Amino acid sequence: MKHHATDAHTFAAAYALGALEDGERQAFDAHLQGCEACRQEAAEFEATAARLAAAASQTPPVLAKAQVMAAIDGVRQLPPRVPAAAAAAPALADIVRRRMVPLALAASFAAIALGGVAVWQAQNGQDLKQQARQAQQQLDTVAAVLAAPDARTVHGKAANGALTTVVASDRQNKAVFTAANLPAPGAGKTYQLWLDHDGTMRPAGLIDHDGTVILSGNPATAGAVGLTLEPAGGSPQPTTDPLLLMTLPA
Repeated sequence: MKHHATDAHTFAAAYALGALEDGERQAFDAHLQGCEACRQEAAEFEATAARLAAAASQTPPVLAKAQVMAAIDGVRQLPPRVPAAAAAAPALADIVRRRMVPLALAASFAAIALGGVAVWQAQNGQDLKQQARQAQQQLDTVAAVLAAPDARTVHGKAANGALTTVVASDRQNKAVFTAANLPAPGAGKTYQLWLDHDGTMRPAGLIDHDGTVILSGNPATAGAVGLTLEPAGGSPQPTTDPLLLMTLPA
């Protein structure tokens, strides 16, 4: 996890999520032609973003379209944007020096995952407003991990067939766990995540269906992520054999 801010590889996440401008994307496209590691990492980020977006997506309210159409007539129109003279595509070294990419990435990722649903939910009561705020906070944290210069991704497959992904950042001291094809845990059961600290398993959160969770604890000092089936509410220590023990990327 030791890429510096001046390393071109740090743009794999922004590239995968469409957060680069046209000139930046062209420059990174050229970089990808000669960098197998970046091609693989960009593909992994694209797969992870798709899983995260699916986990956070919600069906918009039935009246949402009607409300939008009714409000259109009262919206002030902006003047047309006149494009500036085209400039030469920036060199990749110049792109890497820019500091705004993490912000653009966070905004892009939040748009992918929320799809504007939280705005409509906020009009339906305090409970929904709180849910929207919590969802936004989670997405902001996830986006920060994905945008971290040292973000690294590892994929795994649990014994029950679930497909898993962990994106971790030492600098952020945070890690995001995503599961797909996760079977229902059964009545009175839940899946529990663990961080392995030199052989000591410490609780890192619960998950009971496909989706994404932010691991609790200190992933920067952990060597692996574990997944077990536990009684509802979780356990202080694993009570079953691990379904998954995935080594965190170094």
